[in-house]
Amino acid sequence: MSMSNAWNSQLYDNKMSFVSAFGKGVLEWLQPAPGEKILDLGCGTGDLAQEMAAAGAYPTGIDHSAEMIATAKKKYPHLPFLVADAHTFRTAEEYDAVFSNAALHWMKQPEDAIESIWLALRPGGRFVAEFGGAGNVEQVVHALRVVLASRGIDADQRMPWYFPSIGAYATLLERQGFTVTMAHLFERPTPLGDGEAGLNHWLQSFCGPFFAGMPSSQIKSACLEIAEVLRPQLFQDGTWVIDYKRIRVAALKPAR
Repeated sequence: MSMSNAWNSQLYDNKMSFVSAFGKGVLEWLQPAPGEKILDLGCGTGDLAQEMAAAGAYPTGIDHSAEMIATAKKKYPHLPFLVADAHTFRTAEEYDAVFSNAALHWMKQPEDAIESIWLALRPGGRFVAEFGGAGNVEQVVHALRVVLASRGIDADQRMPWYFPSIGAYATLLERQGFTVTMAHLFERPTPLGDGEAGLNHWLQSFCGPFFAGMPSSQIKSACLEIAEVLRPQLFQDGTWVIDYKRIRVAALKPAR
């Protein structure tokens, strides 16, 4: 694990499949149409890009993780996937829509990512996304703070996520020039698979930056302590249920 989060695409596909499964609900907001060119920003291993293609659209997936993109290309060789940083992504292509699921909370310079989205869209194009909002995984973050503080580590200094309020994010979109047409903040308690092991898989997948520089034995012990802090709140009938709060947003780039 590294400060930039070393993604394990096999673990992501096998143990975190709920990410793409819940993303299908965001696609209902997008309503991809035949012939549309769609940019899938933070595409992961490509499952939702494939859903767009099945609807007749022409998706292009980008992700900052080379491992994720390599896996996406193996799974869906008929689709284009690129390694790119959404903060700085530029393209000569104009897209009918930009879509993002469970990715924007990893982008801690949101103004830069929003500018990239704006520039990628044609006039009249639309942006649809879901990502972590204010209060997302709040109990997990508290447990990380407690356990890492006992090891002399300030979890807040290693925080890899950006969880805005609806008002804060809508303001950034409007400042860029977007018209926000829908915005929704909602709780989505998310059950993990694999019973007792589920939380450990989640921590391995998403919390690498918090454990940067720690030997594997210390990471293991820290994860066990985090589980004990969270157990009374988040372990329910043999299943870990993570306290997700999500923002779902839709916006339009005005036509010329």
